[in-house]
Amino acid sequence: MSELISSLVRSPIFGIGISLLTFYAGSLLYKKTGSPLLNPLVLSMLVIMAFLLSFHITFDDYNRGGQFISFFLGPATVILAVPLYKKISIFKENVIPILVGIIVGSTAGIVSIIVMCKMFGLDHLLSISMIPKSVTTPIGIEISNQLGGIPSITVAGIIFTGIAGILLGPLICKLFRIEDKVAIGIAIGTSSHALGTTKAVEMGEAEGAMSGLAIGIAGLVTVFLAPILAKILL
Repeated sequence: MSELISSLVRSPIFGIGISLLTFYAGSLLYKKTGSPLLNPLVLSMLVIMAFLLSFHITFDDYNRGGQFISFFLGPATVILAVPLYKKISIFKENVIPILVGIIVGSTAGIVSIIVMCKMFGLDHLLSISMIPKSVTTPIGIEISNQLGGIPSITVAGIIFTGIAGILLGPLICKLFRIEDKVAIGIAIGTSSHALGTTKAVEMGEAEGAMSGLAIGIAGLVTVFLAPILAKILL
């Protein structure tokens, strides 16, 4: 019996199955409560970590199946272009403010994380690993490798930033009375990439479209600015 369980854990079916099951259960709970604290991504991530630690299952065993889900991260990001296509007229009407907002937001994100790393006394390796924390995962990993950082730490920073965008994005918009749909979408997409965009999509089609646009442009801006700002400020 133990050999059967061990074989199942080592198969790709285990990683895929537990990921889909926990996310589906989290989605049902989120639909019933509507609380941002019960976001299905956050819940499934915490449940999987607790499960692996409780039963002493290694990440490598889980990732035999989990890597197949990660493979679809890129195509899923590309799909965000669909709502943008539907709202392309909004982009044409606000092209200058949108581009300026994304460039300024990306720059502020890089500078702020470098300043905070210095304030908290983090070493150089950790600091450069945290610089791409506001871009989507595939781009962030490549930037981290380019800078000589640690990709696993970069991914952790990206996930934390995305979750913060999901939880805090709508609250900040309400607090500062930001009601313009374009501004909301650009702000969320620039600061909290694809994870934040899932919340922007919930807020409205225009917000989701602008947030999806911001992901791509912010990624390109960060690719060019991250090495320059890291060299100057670090």
